[in-house]
Amino acid sequence: MRVGDTVRRPMSASSPAVHALLEHLEAVGFEGAPRVLGIDERGRQILSYIPGSAATRPLQPHAVSDEALADLALLVRRFHDAAESFVPPPDAVWEGGSADDAAPELIGHCDITPENVIFRGKRPVALIDFDLARPTTRLFDVVTALRHWAPIADPLDRDPLQCDLDVGARLRLFCDAYGFGARDRRRLLEVSRLRFDRSYVAMRTRAMTKGGGWARMWEGGAGERIRRASAWLDTHWDDLDAHLH
Repeated sequence: MRVGDTVRRPMSASSPAVHALLEHLEAVGFEGAPRVLGIDERGRQILSYIPGSAATRPLQPHAVSDEALADLALLVRRFHDAAESFVPPPDAVWEGGSADDAAPELIGHCDITPENVIFRGKRPVALIDFDLARPTTRLFDVVTALRHWAPIADPLDRDPLQCDLDVGARLRLFCDAYGFGARDRRRLLEVSRLRFDRSYVAMRTRAMTKGGGWARMWEGGAGERIRRASAWLDTHWDDLDAHLH
């Protein structure tokens, strides 16, 4: 809920750890995330409101442009560089979720969907909703973003303006802008497949144990969309891999 120049959000078990991350981002000068302003009289988080517009659906032309994708890659890279020096509190609690097999490198956002990216004009300038932040790798966090922004998805489930995009070319564009080297490009599709398998299990578990919005997303076909995306990835693997290399 927006209240003036602030946003109020319910507290959760992971909120203190997320607040520590956001305070670190502020301390190191990363401007693309909300600031922690305290807790209100109703026990809600008080975060700064970031002016601009989220990339809500149906996506507008500026949100699916190559320029926006490259800018997003730069924003995610700046976030990762800022987060890499963060040392979580010893009692930090993070939301569970899918993860890479490689050792964690930082605390990632882990939910860089269009709805969680703020645009000003035609440029992405900030990330919001860090509730799913957790230890991960740079590549796994990027794969989570590319799932929605390339998008690595069956055309049946893409936003209308994404249906005719060249996904392979967009994967390469993001990797170029972010600065990924050959090793990460070689792993990107493998990590994408791993993420689909583990996200399916994680979402199903949240739907069964937490209910609420998770249950509604699952009942609305989230699991089927993940399965279709995984099948589409396998079918187009060689073409996507050729673009990456």
